[in-house]
Amino acid sequence: MAEPLLSVEGVSRRFGGLLAVGGVSMAVREGSITALIGPNGAGKTTMFALISGFLKPSDGIVRFGGADVTGEPAHRLARRGIARTFQIVQPFAGLTVRENIRVGAHLRHPERSAAFAAAEAVAREVGLEGLLDAPADSLTVAGRKRLELAKALATEPKLLLLDEVLAGLNPSEIRDIIPVIRSLRDRGITILMIEHVMQAVMSLAERVYVLAEGRLIAEGTPEGVAADAAVIEAYLGHGAAKRLARSP
Repeated sequence: MAEPLLSVEGVSRRFGGLLAVGGVSMAVREGSITALIGPNGAGKTTMFALISGFLKPSDGIVRFGGADVTGEPAHRLARRGIARTFQIVQPFAGLTVRENIRVGAHLRHPERSAAFAAAEAVAREVGLEGLLDAPADSLTVAGRKRLELAKALATEPKLLLLDEVLAGLNPSEIRDIIPVIRSLRDRGITILMIEHVMQAVMSLAERVYVLAEGRLIAEGTPEGVAADAAVIEAYLGHGAAKRLARSP
């Protein structure tokens, strides 16, 4: 079996006396969509910060592309090919959509013209091509979510960490963005996503990891995890589990 693109081995993070993440291990196969789910406060976003270099683990090892990258800062990991979105989107309000995306594009394209061309290509991919000259702060919630995705994509990542990219969207907007996420995987970007919209998780993810109180309580296929008694008790609830079991 091929070595996973991302491997997290016994990773923990303490904040004083609080253990936010405790001994979590997980692997993300190259070319896959993997989901990280669990209740609020479970440690999911902390895991993203540890993987992407915004926090250093207290214990454990993070490997990317076979290399030990534990504790490397975010800018170095971005160079290696790890990008992330943030749960609370904060575009550069004084800039246009094009200029926001160009900020990420400069990581790979130092020249202004090349960065602009890359930004336009990314905008087309996420459905923002008609809004390139619009002020970023004029976008709807759905538009800001797409812009957050575009800013990360502009860095040309190998691994994309999506932190609740569907949060705050209505059902129609969710239906529109799911094919965009799937198309990113289809062109070779590996995706690890935090998500509470379980129908999207069931549709997109090939493997699911479940955190609760900083600990890994389950892993497996979406169908297997949705039927897991510990996951139902800690996160889904019996009603949601039954609805997911009935979904096609």
